[in-house]
Amino acid sequence: MAWLKVDDTSHAHPKFLRAGNAAIGLWVRAGAYVAQHLTEGMIPGIVAQLYGTAPQVRKLVAAGLWHAHGHSCTVCPQPAAGDYVMHDYLIYNPTRARVEDERAGAADRQKRAREKAAEQRSQERNPPGSSRNARRNDADPSTENGEPFKNQLEFPDDIAGQGAPSHRDGSDPSRSPRPVPSPVPPTEVQQASYAGATHAVPVNVRPLRDELTAAGIVVEWNLETADWFRLEAIVARTAVAALVAHAKGAYQRARTRPQSVRYFLPGWTALPPVAEGAPTSPSADVIPIGAGRPSTTDQRVAEGMSLAARLRAQEGNPA
Repeated sequence: MAWLKVDDTSHAHPKFLRAGNAAIGLWVRAGAYVAQHLTEGMIPGIVAQLYGTAPQVRKLVAAGLWHAHGHSCTVCPQPAAGDYVMHDYLIYNPTRARVEDERAGAADRQKRAREKAAEQRSQERNPPGSSRNARRNDADPSTENGEPFKNQLEFPDDIAGQGAPSHRDGSDPSRSPRPVPSPVPPTEVQQASYAGATHAVPVNVRPLRDELTAAGIVVEWNLETADWFRLEAIVARTAVAALVAHAKGAYQRARTRPQSVRYFLPGWTALPPVAEGAPTSPSADVIPIGAGRPSTTDQRVAEGMSLAARLRAQEGNPA
């Protein structure tokens, strides 16, 4: 779980006072989205439109809490057209790589702790000195081994016909001994397709991999089981062309070149459903309000935009 850090003196900061409570509510909500999806301060335009109003966005930009495309801040990265970036986000919050490293370290520590606890429980159930783990000694003259020791000496192995090879095997060479089946090497045991991390790309994800590679985005495809299921759901919902267009923009904006396809999962998850054959562009991740989403959400957004227009008319000079 990632966290959004907010300074305890920010309630009286001039930028917060200038933006107002409504705009600060949008700032906090969008900041939680950024922290959850590890976008390093980048806010998609569709998220800003769904979580707040146009006047609130303008107030955040005017106060310097957000930057739009084409800003002049030398510290913050440049967002795509229609998107926004939180000012000084990476100064107070960790990078995506750091969060992923901390999560991997925590998972490794938990794994070792579980293995150690399982080993301790096994030792408690089967102590080293218990009779269950003790190896049976056939030469032990105790009563547990059957006859007394003196009776065992009266019947040596050579008297019972065990001192030499069998007469049948020696006199009849045509009777070959039964072959001993060879064990199956452990390397021939096939692993499950979703047993932990795997490099096997599912069939329905391969078109996306091929299109990304053709576009010059060469990354690793070593995902965990949960990420494979997540990616398959994304591909079933959103057209491959839209995913590739979004990945191109994220690939170009990245400070360092992504090494794994896992880098694009948060942005792909935030994309709305896109049908096959729908037009895409380098800024296809910015979806106009009401485009292809006939639901009650469209009505609420349309009403919000109408209210925003009336507010701008009343204000006369929008902030």
